[in-house]
Amino acid sequence: MPQVSIIMPLLNEATVLDRTLNSLMILNPPPQEIVMVDGGSTDATLSIAQHYAETYDQVTHISVVTATERGRASQMNEGATLARGDILCFLHADTLVPDDLIDLITQTLAHPNIVCGGFIALMCGNQTTRWGITLQNYLKTYFAALIARPYLFFCKGFRVLFGDQVMFCKQHAFWQCGGFDPALPIMEDAELCLRIAQQGKIRLVNRIVQTSDRRLQQWGVWKATLIYHLIGWLWLMGVPAKFLKRFYEEIR
Repeated sequence: MPQVSIIMPLLNEATVLDRTLNSLMILNPPPQEIVMVDGGSTDATLSIAQHYAETYDQVTHISVVTATERGRASQMNEGATLARGDILCFLHADTLVPDDLIDLITQTLAHPNIVCGGFIALMCGNQTTRWGITLQNYLKTYFAALIARPYLFFCKGFRVLFGDQVMFCKQHAFWQCGGFDPALPIMEDAELCLRIAQQGKIRLVNRIVQTSDRRLQQWGVWKATLIYHLIGWLWLMGVPAKFLKRFYEEIR
């Protein structure tokens, strides 16, 4: 059975990390390893990560490293370099996964023509479920791919996935297409899909992962919707990600 390495980029995630790691400890079957790559956190992120590494290492190998270069793309690439699994799964610290995650991933990638996949991201808060934003993000997986590369969409199974959908891929396909582009401050996940689609199909698994709505809590629904659409359309038009990043502030 292929082995799965879960890679988590971290930066000041103390408010959500404990819950996420706790959910990973009950995965059945467990992943081969969890690699956490910290980008220079100034809160309790590292102490929480180290606690899990020391407490649960006998169940799942857990490593915590400090990134040589800050940035989500660079941190995920560094984690992938350290990973030993046949399959790489990139997980954001504010996202919860089903307890059969590993089976879902390995079964999806067992198809020889599928090289990458992700899940339906259900955006939730403590007392809210963001059904409208969730639906928009679900549809973007298909429509962004259709608009960006119609030929790949119809003939090659191209889909556009984003980080909160818990992207996973075969390790050899990840490195053959060059990994994440460290020059991109955002949209590194969608851009990877463009390149990895040359090697095989991208599958959206019909299961949900639960991701935090903390950005919507701070921005508000209307502002968040406007920014998501603005960034998406401008990216499709070829506007550089470095320019788009000015609209997408860091929120913890």
